[in-house]
Amino acid sequence: MTNNGTSVSSGVKTQGSSGSSGTQGLRPVLSLGALVLFGLAFVGPTAPYTFFGVGAVQSHGHFALVYLIAMIAVSFTAVSYGKMAAAFPEAGSTYAYASKAIHPIAGYLAGWIIILDYILMPMLCVIIVGVTSNKLVPSIPYSAWVVLTAIAITGINLAGIEMTSRATVIFNAVLAVSVVWFVAAAVWALTHGVGRGTLLSLEPFYLRRSFSLKAVMGATPVAVLSFLGFDGISTLAEDAKDPQKNIARATVLVCFIAGVLFVLQTYLGQLIWPDYTTFSPIETAFSDIGRRIGGPALAYLIALLVVGQAWASGITSQASASRLLYGMARDGRLPRLVFGYLHPKRRTPTHSILLMGGIAMVAGLLLDLDKAAELVNFGACAGFMAVNLSVIGYYFVRLRRNWWTSLVSPAIGFLVCLWIWLSVSSLAMKVGAVWTLAGVAYLLFLLRRGGLRLPAPQPEG
Repeated sequence: MTNNGTSVSSGVKTQGSSGSSGTQGLRPVLSLGALVLFGLAFVGPTAPYTFFGVGAVQSHGHFALVYLIAMIAVSFTAVSYGKMAAAFPEAGSTYAYASKAIHPIAGYLAGWIIILDYILMPMLCVIIVGVTSNKLVPSIPYSAWVVLTAIAITGINLAGIEMTSRATVIFNAVLAVSVVWFVAAAVWALTHGVGRGTLLSLEPFYLRRSFSLKAVMGATPVAVLSFLGFDGISTLAEDAKDPQKNIARATVLVCFIAGVLFVLQTYLGQLIWPDYTTFSPIETAFSDIGRRIGGPALAYLIALLVVGQAWASGITSQASASRLLYGMARDGRLPRLVFGYLHPKRRTPTHSILLMGGIAMVAGLLLDLDKAAELVNFGACAGFMAVNLSVIGYYFVRLRRNWWTSLVSPAIGFLVCLWIWLSVSSLAMKVGAVWTLAGVAYLLFLLRRGGLRLPAPQPEG
């Protein structure tokens, strides 16, 4: 593709990017395994630690079933991301897919809206670290934790994608140890009469006296929150080896691996503590389960890993955000001098990373956790819908491919995301609307100066 002086060969190498000081593009060094670890660090294999209490109460004790449903629902969108990454392996991800499969204006709007999600994710992670760390170590003020975390996360990303990859390996190793510890402790406890006293039961999936389909479906958006971040893998297309194959494989693998871990943890958690009405408070439900089966040590580890997971998600979400901004700037949709700059040695979008770190730090000092968490879903679900529509536009309308994989599957993914998007809070809708209007205003500016052009014709294969 050639666009505004930017040349991309197979989406892997980029040369002559305006605003990048004449350097080459992003460095394609990430293997399939590294991509999977990146995605797992972003999604978080220990997500139930945070959401278990709320989900168990909302689903009337059927949170394992809720996670199973959420995994199936999200997998349709994961497949759509994989298909579009195979066709257009570029750092712009959602923006690039919608631009080429639908229209440049649709791509710009999709990219602009999902930027909101990518900006908010590092901020949310910094706030979680600040709140939790301050509770664990009250002698260090919340503001100090926020500043320290924002600086550290930004520093890791500035060091290059290899450093980011190594950090995700470390965090995933720590998180894996905690999952193994929890599963082993739960199995030992259940076989020694704790909770239901059995390893095999249908109760976490169906308990007749408390089952409610409305309650189960009502809790599904909470579970879907746990999967947010799998799409970040697609932003690394130009950092990846063989992106046409590996991005698709990694995206689907992350959804499957994370989903299995989520179901397993919630299944065991519900058997250990069957009565969801006795959690007090519900926010610390999983820590209380950990204390029941592993004593204070496991309960404390679970609390620490909430911090660890936030660090991992903060690093990976900032990396994804900077590459989305880079992809849009390279095509002239955002100012190239700021967002299109690549460090000449490390080939990282330095200015975008610094901007993300600054926003996370300032917002972390000004916003509380509840308000920040409410805002994340607006941009994410809107971006997911755009990717599903891109599959339909490119593979079904343009290439006339198989009707199931090119129409039905992405249509299901679109409808699931639309349902979740419509359930976001009024605050998120208001902030999202203001952000979208700002994007439309900038779009009108681009159109007026001729900054949006039709994409080059794409091959029919």
